[in-house]
Amino acid sequence: MSNHRFQNREGQPVPAVDFKIIRDGMLETRSSREIFAGRTVVMFALPGAYTPTCSTAHLPRYNELAPTFAAQGVDEIICLSVNDAFVMDAWAREQQAENVTLIADGNGDFSRGMGLLVDKTDLGFGERSWRYAMLVRDGVIEKQFIEPDRPGDPYEVSDADTMLAYLAPERSERPLAVTMFTKPGCPHCARAKKLLRDRRIGFEEVQLSKGVSTSTLRAVSGRSSSPQVFIDGQAIGGADELETFLETREAGRQAA
Repeated sequence: MSNHRFQNREGQPVPAVDFKIIRDGMLETRSSREIFAGRTVVMFALPGAYTPTCSTAHLPRYNELAPTFAAQGVDEIICLSVNDAFVMDAWAREQQAENVTLIADGNGDFSRGMGLLVDKTDLGFGERSWRYAMLVRDGVIEKQFIEPDRPGDPYEVSDADTMLAYLAPERSERPLAVTMFTKPGCPHCARAKKLLRDRRIGFEEVQLSKGVSTSTLRAVSGRSSSPQVFIDGQAIGGADELETFLETREAGRQAA
């Protein structure tokens, strides 16, 4: 089904609005000009903080791939939702989304200006943003991925991998999906994270001190030492094994 309700705004400027953000526990204002002017920004919008698809897929994958987007010249990744600033701030902390800036479109002004404010009163949500993603260069929308206009909450084209494929069509391989179980203060964990960051490989970090026990780690990986790294669903091991994996991967790419 086509997006008959939603007009593609490629080639047009983003709406000029002021957003409310939380900084040091206080409400402050950040303008759309401050966010977009003279910069390359990826923005993705979603129906609501804490909702299932948004929390388990949409936001985490953009956060994970942020280093890869940065390597393609993206200055900032913005997640927008029609929620209040306090909700978005709490969700960012709960998600540990340190690589993505969460912006509250509290009154729906930006979403309305985009023509993507939709009625979700049947769910008790009121008006919310339709799910979409866009690449904005110096305040002008270069590319927009709008989810299909059909009932429910489709999630097919606004994902991080689709956006990355547009930005870097020459990439022949999908970015690695990396999850790392860590402990605070662990030097081997710090080394493993540096190995990934030096190569601009995004990763999801799960800290054992935040509701995940060593018993859980042992059940998942068969080991209780930290870190434990999983890549594309496969257990790699600790920092030494990760380094060997990355070196082998790089050698294979050079030989290809």
